[in-house]
Amino acid sequence: MEKLTTMVDGYLSAWNETDPARRADLVAKVWGDDGRLIDPPTAAGGSVGLRHMQGAVQAQFPGHAFRRASGIDTHHEYLRFAWELVGPDGNVVLAGIDVGEVAEDGRLRRITGFFGDLPAAA
Repeated sequence: MEKLTTMVDGYLSAWNETDPARRADLVAKVWGDDGRLIDPPTAAGGSVGLRHMQGAVQAQFPGHAFRRASGIDTHHEYLRFAWELVGPDGNVVLAGIDVGEVAEDGRLRRITGFFGDLPAAA
């Protein structure tokens, strides 16, 4: 579990890293070559696409940072965890959950993100 925690925290650190070279290094460490991220507003694949997506989010939310807001739940090659996007004033501006798949080499293969709370039962 420690290796998985390190990977997830590295994934979130890549979202927060503003230096493109350091962000590229973080992405290479935690994402497989065929990595794909799908969030409600957009999707990206491959190292370059993932880094561009992270840079675009940083431009949209300057001074904000992602942090893990839960433990990591896992079974087989799948995982899920909650996260928050925190503004410079410490307020949470967006929260969600990511569900992912880990490749055989231990890096991320897929992440699908969901924003906000689950809808109420009908």
